[in-house]
Order: sequence, then structure tokens, then C-alpha cells
Amino acid sequence: MNRFHEIFKQDSAYKAFFIAMATFGLSYGLFKGVLDNYLAEIVAMSEFDRGVAEFFRELPGLLLIFILAAIGRFSAEKIYKIGAVVMLIGLAMLSVVPATRVLATLSIFLYSLGEHIQLGMKNTLCLEYAKEGKGGAALGLQNALGQAGNLIGFLAIIVLFLIVPSSVTVFRGVFAVAAGIAVIGIFSALRITGSSAADQSKTRFYFRKKFTKYYMLEIFYGARKQIFFTFGPYVLVLFYGANTFVISLLFAVSAVCGFLCAPVVGRIIDRFGYKIVMITDTLILVIVCFFYGFAHHIFPMQTAFIVCCVNYVLDSVISLASMASNVYVQDLSDDAEEMRATISTGVSVNHLITILIALFGGWIWQTLGIETLFILSAVLGLCNSAYAATIKTKR
Repeated sequence: MNRFHEIFKQDSAYKAFFIAMATFGLSYGLFKGVLDNYLAEIVAMSEFDRGVAEFFRELPGLLLIFILAAIGRFSAEKIYKIGAVVMLIGLAMLSVVPATRVLATLSIFLYSLGEHIQLGMKNTLCLEYAKEGKGGAALGLQNALGQAGNLIGFLAIIVLFLIVPSSVTVFRGVFAVAAGIAVIGIFSALRITGSSAADQSKTRFYFRKKFTKYYMLEIFYGARKQIFFTFGPYVLVLFYGANTFVISLLFAVSAVCGFLCAPVVGRIIDRFGYKIVMITDTLILVIVCFFYGFAHHIFPMQTAFIVCCVNYVLDSVISLASMASNVYVQDLSDDAEEMRATISTGVSVNHLITILIALFGGWIWQTLGIETLFILSAVLGLCNSAYAATIKTKR
């Protein structure tokens, strides 16, 4: 707790915020732990179908600036709570609707809508609650707590699928439990006090020239992230035949690494600056993408599968470097409201390319192979590093 006292303002609502976030993290761990196998085994989605579903999952991110234009008069705290309720509706639907592609996609869309509404607010509130000069450390602790919640969810899935075989009833039961935990998260979120007033002039398409590089970096990062987030696990399920137990175990290992590394990455950002972190992160990504796309050409299939699992975990660790862009925005912003508006707009800018990658990624995989898909991710990563190198910092 001493570390929290050193990083966060004592008169802020950071304690209630972190309790809610950890609870939502647990709910997400259960949801994500079974989602890919549910879509492959029960809904019978192909590579292309998965890309289409991911298109709709990412669509709320693109629509975020319009959504915030409608509810932007509310405080960041209230918007965070609205997102939690919408997320709950999507989870509840997954637990009861028939396992068809349309209804599953609709449920995922609603869950993602709530998740994206929360996304910009989550980082903004964390930075608002942090003491001056502690933004990176604050985001690091936020990520660590979220990863801890995810980890508990993944471990629960591992134990469950050691005991029972996959079935539509089991998958629906997991979604129902995740929805129940989300309800607890909502009650925790209601305890978040404070009312960070929104500037109405900054809730609609807030673009300023000084943030141009941030927007470009979000486009590059969104594209490269999407390939791994969507198709990384699906490659393991469809191409290598990984079951729910194995996928959840992989997610659990990733969560442990994220929990341990997030605070370290946050301190590295504060110590060495966001520019160095942005550049280094995507250079490592090139190595990760190479092995993910070509491991089966270099090693026997079983070894290639293990290599891909290791690289998936490594990607989850280097993805933590995305915190650097939020600290970059904080450095450029004139006040907390400008920071909030810019981060929210950045989420939508990020999704301009993300939804296209989601839609065409499955087609690229089906027609050109996974090699081409991950070569594309590596190229986007190099573009990200090259562009980050042009940033001028205050230090």
C-alpha cells in the first residue's frame, strides 16, 4: 500500500477505482479464457468468420467519438459506470442466446461497446488520480491489477476444463458467472466518487495539431495489436489444435508476466522516457512476428506450437509499452480534460485501421497464409518504431 500512497493523490477515489477494475478484470479473464474456443468449437466460425466477428467487436472503438459526443456531458466517472452496464448486457446475452454467428457477434459487439466506453476513461482517471511525474507508474499498477484479475479468471477456466469436457452448457455457464462478477464490479464502480466535469467543446472530434504524431502512432499500434489479439489465439486453436485448457493456460501465463512486468514497464517509461520505450517495443515485435508466422517451416509442428506460445506471451509483455503513448499525451496536454478528450479520440483513430485489419485479416490468412499475416504485423511494427523516432521530447 505504501507504493500506492507514493503514486496516487490521497484525496482521490483511486481505491474504489482499482477495486472495480480488478473485478472487471476477473470477469474479462473468464470471458476471454473461453471465447476463442467457444467461437471455433460451438459457433463453428472459420478464419474469415472470426475476422468478421472481430470487425464488429472493434467497431465500437471507431464509433467512440460519436458515443462520447452523445454522453460527453457526463463526468469521466459516470461514463466509466455506463460502460460497465453495457458490458454486462453483452455478457448476459452470451450466456442465454442460441450459439449462432449473428447472435454471438451481436453479444460480443455489446460487450465490446461497454469495454470501449470504459477504455479511454480508465486511463484518464488513472492519470488524473496520479501525482505529478508518476503517470507511468500509475498506469503500470493499473495494468498489473487488471492482469491479476485476468489471471484468476484464466486459472478458474484451467481448473474447470480439467474437470469437465467442452460443451455449450459449460461455455454458457462461464459467461453467466462472468456476468455475475461484472455485477459486483458495477457495485464497486458506484463507489467511485468525484465528478471530473467535461468541457463540451472537447467532446466532439477533439483534434489538435500538436497531437498529430500521437494519432499516427495509434494507427500503427492499433493495426499491429489487432493481428495478435484476434488471430494469435485463433492460429493456435485452428492451425495447431489447441483446446480450451491450453489456451486458458497460455492466457494465465501471459497474465502473470503482465502482472509482474507492468509496474516495471511503467517505471521504465518514467525513468527513460516514452520515446525510447515506443521504439524498442516494436523492434522486438519483428522477432515475435517472424517466429509466429514461420515457426512451422523451421521446427516440427509440436515444437513450432511451443515456439508460438512463447512468442504470444512475449507479445503480451511488449504490448504493455502502449502505456507510453498515454504518458506522451499527458506530457503534451494543457490540462486533464484535454488529456481525456485526446485519449478518447485516439481510441477511435486507433480503430480506423483496426477494423480493416480485423475484416481482411481472416481473408489474408485463408488466401495467403499466416506467414503473410504476421509479415504485415512486423512491417507495421517497423513503421511504428520509425515514426516514434521522430518524436521530440522535453527531456
